[in-house]
Amino acid sequence: MELLVAAPALPLDEAGKYVAGAYVVFVVLLVVYLAIMAAKVQRIERELRDVAAIAEEKKGAQAAPGRGSETPLASRGSGGGGTDV
Repeated sequence: MELLVAAPALPLDEAGKYVAGAYVVFVVLLVVYLAIMAAKVQRIERELRDVAAIAEEKKGAQAAPGRGSETPLASRGSGGGGTDV
């Protein structure tokens, strides 16, 4: 039992390569994860701006229904009466 505790699994000169490799793999995975999350956040922000613009347009159309060519969003489009998305 004493022999197993005293002897490392790999000689230290070889183990360093594997430890460095493990760190490199970890850093690469971390960078890929951060890139995916950044792309996701950008997409969500873009969609949120689109939704805010639609809400502002709808709010403006409801505030002044008799002005010019402004019509509520539900009445636009191909006469289906549904919402355009």
